[in-house]
Amino acid sequence: MNLPLARSPRSPKPGQRVMVALRHMIVTGEIADGARIAEIPTAERLGVSRMPVRTALRALALEGLVVPLGKRGYAARRPDQAMKEGALQVRGVLEGLAARLVAQAPDHAATGARLAAIIAPCAGIGAQGRLAEGALALYAEANAGFHAALLAACTNGAIGMALAQNDHIPLASAVAFAFDTQDEASVAGLLAAAHAQHAAVARAIAEGAAEAAEALMRSHAEASLAMERGLAAEPVA
Repeated sequence: MNLPLARSPRSPKPGQRVMVALRHMIVTGEIADGARIAEIPTAERLGVSRMPVRTALRALALEGLVVPLGKRGYAARRPDQAMKEGALQVRGVLEGLAARLVAQAPDHAATGARLAAIIAPCAGIGAQGRLAEGALALYAEANAGFHAALLAACTNGAIGMALAQNDHIPLASAVAFAFDTQDEASVAGLLAAAHAQHAAVARAIAEGAAEAAEALMRSHAEASLAMERGLAAEPVA
């Protein structure tokens, strides 16, 4: 299956596109578990240069989705579904607790406003099932910033330490996306929904609504869990 990612006017930067595409292909089994992933054939397949492929493979190795083979490149490592789902559930509990604690803090209003400002550039993302140029890269930056700022505002440092450990499980991290970048309508819907969830959490924190903030943050992780279950159910190409 050829995925000419570089030709899409609405695609993000090559490195981000390659990362998302390779995650998706490994998770769905399009790249078989244990299959060798070499830089040159992969770059040709994705319609990009070798550099973004090399960068993506190094990052995916840290996530555990590929295994280094020395000079022979990397081998795909499809994650265990039960372990992945369990890790996402853990993430929901930990991030939910962080949101509760932040909403209970004296400066909750300022933190909520700061979170809202981080995701503000994503307002209207995915509207009418379309993606503007660079939308995926824009969301990726805002999403990473939102989750990082939430943890930074939380005074319980153990939560961040536990999440860092949990993130070593493939696709458990809040910044690990795996979906078909060629299905614009589907991706647009996912990004729009995720942005709305971020906005709802920011509002709850700003209002000091601790229980609501925790529930919303858990729901955000559960949405990731639902998406991962859908990916696992996809037929192998």
